Amino acid sequence: MFSSETQLRVRYAETDQMGYVYYGNYAAFYEVGRVESLRQIGLSYKLLEDSGIMMPVLELKCKYIQPARYDDLLTIITRIPELPKVRCRFEYEIRNQEGNLLNQGETTLVFIDMKTNRPKACPALLEEKLIPFFEV
Repeated sequence: MFSSETQLRVRYAETDQMGYVYYGNYAAFYEVGRVESLRQIGLSYKLLEDSGIMMPVLELKCKYIQPARYDDLLTIITRIPELPKVRCRFEYEIRNQEGNLLNQGETTLVFIDMKTNRPKACPALLEEKLIPFFEV
């Protein structure tokens, strides 16, 4: 399994009238975790797109446990639990600076060939970066 951590400080604009992070912002936090996890293994979304691959979100799951608040330092733990095929599943945990679990989520993205607009297998450049995390 591949796992990474990214930190993010909650900005005032991300909170609602109650002082909690607005629920819709968690999907954006997941994106930060995803993008930075790929960057940590030496890839970027831009590189994938430049190679003709896009990765739209097919499914999103989100479970709210405790609210995040303005100025909290969040740690986004992002995992890829299995080697991707045509789809790539990401799991997330969001914790505050005390280590309290605030949120859990999951997204499934699909690899799409930008020329044909059709699903395709996981690109070799991503697969070769991930394989070492799944070898026993």
